This record gives sequence, C-alpha cells and structure tokens, in this order.
Amino acid sequence: MKKAIIYVFSGTGNTKKICDLYKAEFEAHDVETTLFELKRDMSELPSPDGFDLVGFAYPIHGFNAPHIMLDLAKALPKRAKGDEKKYFVLKSSGEPLKLNNISSYKMRAILKRRGYAQFAEYHYVMPYNMIFRHTDSMAAKMWRTAKELAPVEARETLDETPHILKGVPFGRFIAWLFRIEQPAMRVNGRMFKVNKDKCIGCGKCVKACPMGNISRGEDGKFRFGGDCVMCTRCSFSCPTDAFNIALLNGWRVNGKYDLDYVGEEQKSKHDRYCKKAYKRYFEAAEQKIDCAKQNNVVE
Repeated sequence: MKKAIIYVFSGTGNTKKICDLYKAEFEAHDVETTLFELKRDMSELPSPDGFDLVGFAYPIHGFNAPHIMLDLAKALPKRAKGDEKKYFVLKSSGEPLKLNNISSYKMRAILKRRGYAQFAEYHYVMPYNMIFRHTDSMAAKMWRTAKELAPVEARETLDETPHILKGVPFGRFIAWLFRIEQPAMRVNGRMFKVNKDKCIGCGKCVKACPMGNISRGEDGKFRFGGDCVMCTRCSFSCPTDAFNIALLNGWRVNGKYDLDYVGEEQKSKHDRYCKKAYKRYFEAAEQKIDCAKQNNVVE
C-alpha cells in the first residue's frame, strides 16, 4: 500500500478541512495518509523518506506562507543530488486573488535547495478569519465548492499531474515586500490583551495556540511571547470574545461559521469586495467539477 503525508499548519481549521478531504480521497484509493499538524516544536517531525507522496498545506498570510512553513522547509532532511523528492502544496485564503499564487515562492526556493521539487499546487477559497466576516451563505458556498473540487484535484495529485499556479508580474518582489508581515506579527502578538470582564478562564486559547505563544501564570495574568504567526486561533475560538489582537483588532473575526447553511443568500456591506474574482473562482470550480463528473473521475 502506498503512503502519503501532508504537513499541515491550520489556524482556525480551514486548511485542515481541505486536508481532511484529500485524506478521504487518498484513502478511498488505497493510499494510507498521515496528516501531521505542525507546531513550533518540530523535534518529532516525521521524515518524508517513508512516504510515496508528500504534501504541504497552509493558510495564506499576507500573500506568503506562514513562517512556520519556512521553518519546516529548513528542518526537513537534505536530499542527495539527483534524488529529488516530489511534493504538492495545498493552501487556503479568504479571497481568490491571483496574488495568492505567489505565496509559495519562498518556501519553494528553500525546498529546492534541499532537494525537493514541487509538481502541483492548489488554492481553495474558505471563509475569512481576519479582515471581515463573510456571511454564512457565502461561507457555506465556499465549503460546498471545496467538498466537490478537492476530491477531483486529489485524484490529479495521486496521478502526479503537473499543476503550477501562474505567477504575477513582479511576484517575487511583491512576496518579499509582504513578508514584512512575519516579523511584524511577532511584535504585534506581544501586545495581545484579554478582557478580564469577559474571560471565563477556560484556557482554550492557551491550549489552542500552535506556537505555544500564550501562557497564564498563577496570578491569572496572560503572557504573550514573540512567536505569534497571527493564525488567530486564540481569538477566533474564544467563547466569550474576550481577545484583543492589538493593531489588527479592527479586522478580528470571532466565532465559527455555519458551513451547513442552506437558507437564502445573505447580503452584507462587503458584497462588492473582489466580486469578479469570486465569480471566476466559483465558475472555474464548477466547470472542473462538471467535467470530472462527465468523465466519471468522481461520483
């Protein structure tokens, strides 16, 4: 039996949901699949050598991969010359802008130097956990699309079909420019605050942080380190909306979406935001799904 591994970093769970769809499709085709969820401590990082298929998955942060993905790329064992390991990339974001295509540039460069060759990359649109809150009807549409599209593209991945997203003019420069977000978020993360009047002391934020960046002393005070990647898992999942994420608090989204929403389409003040890009994304996805069904690629 073939074996696959996907190294996953997921903030509020969108990327993990996509990986779950890939895992289900892989295993439906007799490929044993491991989803390894990344945390700051990589001492128990599985080597890709024991797997036939290797993937990396992350949410796009500022048109880049989060810095933990760059740390992962540097931590993987270097391969001998002429013994390259192929890999694929899965990524998610709240909008289908072409600028998101540049997000893997830095990670790809690191992996190339270490003897890994990318053959495919797929981008899925999932509801924002920053900037603004999508309506539940839009979030549900994104999720329905992903549930149908991911199995199709998982089959392409199993066949090692080349699929590299097109770049944009000055893409490498733009990606480099926006990587200022990474050190900036380390600083911003130190300035988080918790509303004492709202906090119920459940400890979910401390347990949830993948970077181990949040602690709470015996005095009840929260302490924040310098390793924040701004995944917002802490604030998004807070049951009482007690978190203040410092300079980005105006963009904060709190609470789960109803991804199973089946009512009428909901309106919001953001309906015109990237309207044409969303339209192209959903139309292209529908076309690919329909084509796969006609060719009996998926049920």
